[in-house]
Amino acid sequence: MHIDVLTLFPGIIRGFLKESMIAKAINQGAMEVKLINFRKYAGNKHNQVDDYPYGGGAGMVIKPEPLYKGIKLARKKTNCPVIYFTPQGRLLNQKILEEYLSQEKIILVCGHYKEIDQRVRDLLVTDEISIGDYVLSGGELPAMVFIDGIARLLPGVLNDMESAETDSFRDGLLGYPCYTRPPEFMGLKVPEVLLNGNHKLIEKWRKEQALLLTKKRRPDLMKK
Repeated sequence: MHIDVLTLFPGIIRGFLKESMIAKAINQGAMEVKLINFRKYAGNKHNQVDDYPYGGGAGMVIKPEPLYKGIKLARKKTNCPVIYFTPQGRLLNQKILEEYLSQEKIILVCGHYKEIDQRVRDLLVTDEISIGDYVLSGGELPAMVFIDGIARLLPGVLNDMESAETDSFRDGLLGYPCYTRPPEFMGLKVPEVLLNGNHKLIEKWRKEQALLLTKKRRPDLMKK
């Protein structure tokens, strides 16, 4: 999978790409990520990419020209999806990540300032995604969240794909409690059912715990 990230602050993402599972995905060739600073397409003396909003009001708006040109050059002759991260987008979940797994190339657009010019959204953006009901200073963090979520689903990236298949949200529920050695820590013991080797009982216990935890902390998922 090839991902182009259009951003004014590539340094925020650069270190993220060199660590842990993302670095492994890139080194193995499962994923390629290119950072594009669209400021270079500003086309003016001072490389200005923002301007005051029409109609007045607080904040600055990213001009359409540099972002439009950056997306068009990244897209070239392909008809790949263009994702813009915004609080106005649909809320990112595991199902959305899985939807994009079949794509050979994806373009991620990281906004900044107040907004990007709406005409770029109308002309080129194919999907708008939010990572939560809060406001960040830019789209770089959401882009990294998206890349991380996608990378761990690519073949060969995780050593144990079964682990990914039992993560939270994979089946619409939160994950079950997990334990490892030692069997007792600070007076707290591992549940006996996990020590008896009966895999049917273990699976039943885990399903029950996932249901209880989801009902308690995310009742909205239970309704779905």
